[in-house]
Amino acid sequence: MRRVGSVLAAVLLVGVCCAFAGQGSESLVLPVEGKYGEVAFPHWNHQATLGDCNTCHGMFPQETGAIHRLIADNGLKKKQVMNNCRACHRTTAKAGNPSGPVKCFDCHAKG
Repeated sequence: MRRVGSVLAAVLLVGVCCAFAGQGSESLVLPVEGKYGEVAFPHWNHQATLGDCNTCHGMFPQETGAIHRLIADNGLKKKQVMNNCRACHRTTAKAGNPSGPVKCFDCHAKG
């Protein structure tokens, strides 16, 4: 009976993960103040790779404009989200896995 419960729990977990994959916009353009310009962000790619929305959204809510609002309200430091992205990309690359960019103009439009 315990085995059936474990299998059922695993199936439900996979179902929940699949239900949340592909949520939100497929890609976003994040407006960035300053000389480097906006950042194109492949949202669904990150969802598929990370598998956990809270990896990023633990830092800011899942709503349009949340990052800029939190920076304006001093809830986030100006480059906190970018630094989090770069740290994750570096850690992933160090582990020998495919990773995202870490150089300014690999993300920012004005390159």
